[in-house]
Amino acid sequence: MGLFNQPAHELQKLLQSKEISCRELTEAVLTRVDDVEPRVQSYITRLDHEARQQAEEIDRRIAQGEPVTPFMGIPVALKDNLCTEGVETTCASGILRGFRPPYDATVVTRLKEAGAVFVGKTNLDEFAMGSSTENSGFFTTRNPWDLSRVPGGSSGGSTAAVGAGEAIAALGSDTGGSIRQPASFCGVVGMKPTYGRVSRYGLVAFASSLDQIGPITQDVTDCALLLRILAGNDPMDSTSLDHPVPDYGEFLRPEVGGLRIGVPTEYFGEGVQEEISHAVRTALGVLEGMGATVEECSTPHAEHALPVYYIIAPAEASSNLARYDGVQYGHRTAEDTDIVGLYQKTRKEGFGHEVKHRIMLGTYALSSGYYDAYYLKASKVRTLIKQDFDKAFEKYDVLVTPTSPTVAFSIGEKSDDPLQMKLSDVLTIPANMAGLPGISLPTGFHEGLPIGLQIIGRPLDEGTVLQVAYAYEQATEWHRRKADLRL
Repeated sequence: MGLFNQPAHELQKLLQSKEISCRELTEAVLTRVDDVEPRVQSYITRLDHEARQQAEEIDRRIAQGEPVTPFMGIPVALKDNLCTEGVETTCASGILRGFRPPYDATVVTRLKEAGAVFVGKTNLDEFAMGSSTENSGFFTTRNPWDLSRVPGGSSGGSTAAVGAGEAIAALGSDTGGSIRQPASFCGVVGMKPTYGRVSRYGLVAFASSLDQIGPITQDVTDCALLLRILAGNDPMDSTSLDHPVPDYGEFLRPEVGGLRIGVPTEYFGEGVQEEISHAVRTALGVLEGMGATVEECSTPHAEHALPVYYIIAPAEASSNLARYDGVQYGHRTAEDTDIVGLYQKTRKEGFGHEVKHRIMLGTYALSSGYYDAYYLKASKVRTLIKQDFDKAFEKYDVLVTPTSPTVAFSIGEKSDDPLQMKLSDVLTIPANMAGLPGISLPTGFHEGLPIGLQIIGRPLDEGTVLQVAYAYEQATEWHRRKADLRL
């Protein structure tokens, strides 16, 4: 197995023992990118020169006797909606082409301080609006398990990079499933923390009450180690929670005895492929065999999560994206026009179809005479969804569901059917509505394509989510299978 296919915690041991250098590891990953990137297309911006410089600095520190801490010297990819000082940050949109932020996102700063090596900025659906990465303003990323299939979205570039060995780990953002759904499609581990657990400072906003940054990794251990670096209060983010961050590594034990697992029946209904339901039921049997109590339960308002999301998220996007006017940064129309014309033409030229569609939906929902009928009512239903989860967690420690109703679909298959495309996130959106932590990890295959298992936990209880995920992972072999990208 190449170095690029090994998890960070194993590579850390090799770096500490000096069996490999950070430069050797970085070169292995960059060579892998050279080999497969023309086919996978995970990256918008590559940072080869910067990565080599970072690697040399880490090697110097290790040579001086500095201990190798988690993710020190590990090649990591960053979703291109995370601000990186001096590095182009586009959100895969023409309207931000050429924009170089003057500061780093908090999560980028924390990774730098941890000694991570940045390989590049990854592709996404424009402004994180989509479920397939086909809405990128630049190109479509491909699924490493089948290059004719989508990697999911919106963090498709990040999950494809990890799945293809083009990065050891990556960061993504999750507004309605944009880490977990592509993690499921690409056969990797992806986690959305509790809303407010990880700072959003420097994340280009889509829907501010839903967005959350999280780790994408090869296994659950790396997920726990990376989350420990990312999590914690940040005074630069008013929604950041001032709550102690535990050592998530302490939850990585292969035990679930005494834990109570709820299985919401609403997540196994119409539209969920039979093979996926079977794989998840089989996984539940494994957990039950390990001593967990497994019972069916109900979250009755979950069926309303999708329409609620497509009112709240576009409304917030309409507000957030109003800042792109061609005046201070990003694309500016070349046409000679007045100020109103400048705004209109810049946005017409810079935004893609899906972004324009969602801005119009959101503007309508917030407009005079419609606010109460749409946004206010959706907010009330959102409260009911959260109350369903609150009630379920009075009895259960975690809830277990499929991550996605289908495996990865073909590129172009749903492009002309926006409803079917939006249904790709129907099982992940409820956790965003309630601000809950959720993880997706591999639990089988259908037609050679990965299936994801979703575990949802109480607010700020990422530890129990990771414990159940780790115990299941250690009892199975699914996470050991790698995509075959040989020519």
